[in-house]
Amino acid sequence: LLILFLFIIAFVVIMSQGERRVPVQYAKRTTGRRVYGGQSTHIPIKVNLSGVLPVIFAMSIIQFPEIITSFFVANPTGWWAKVIANLRWTEPTGGVLYILLIFFFTFFYSTISFNPVEIASNMKKSGGFIPGIRPGKSTSDYLTRIATHITLMGAIFLAIIATMPVVFSAIFKMQVTFGGTSLLIVVGVALETVKSLESQMLMRTYKGFL
Repeated sequence: LLILFLFIIAFVVIMSQGERRVPVQYAKRTTGRRVYGGQSTHIPIKVNLSGVLPVIFAMSIIQFPEIITSFFVANPTGWWAKVIANLRWTEPTGGVLYILLIFFFTFFYSTISFNPVEIASNMKKSGGFIPGIRPGKSTSDYLTRIATHITLMGAIFLAIIATMPVVFSAIFKMQVTFGGTSLLIVVGVALETVKSLESQMLMRTYKGFL
């Protein structure tokens, strides 16, 4: 169990840090006596762009009917009690709905935070282009296609982490107290702490933290 837990933490760290780097080349342009551009850079597209938010939103919607019902009825009966029981994410129906909601919110957040049309327009204005791709609509379509594939991988990753407690409980016949959301939050905070320490060490001593 300890080895499996360490493997899961390493998997979460790799997926949280993972990104697709789209190469971008800027053409040289001369303004007066100065030459601008000509350098190569990249556009980072993170695999887990939305973080833990899709899991939190999906869990909130799944639990919403049961929470509202508890305000009025302590122990619901009849068909509504069956609906609430089936909507729990530990049940097959609730689990499928939970995963679908995670996919929906992952793609929804990705479309809000990553705008390929705006990025392609800014690249065209500044003389940048992706090697082998025409500027403008072709670039935005290319970025949209890559972002869709990366977001799909991120949604699958979040679904695996979110349903991990149920899978562990079924395999090992034991109650798993920690959840995927807690693991994502803990790993995210640890990574941000390491980045902050790394930046402070580089700024003061010119040596990295790790």
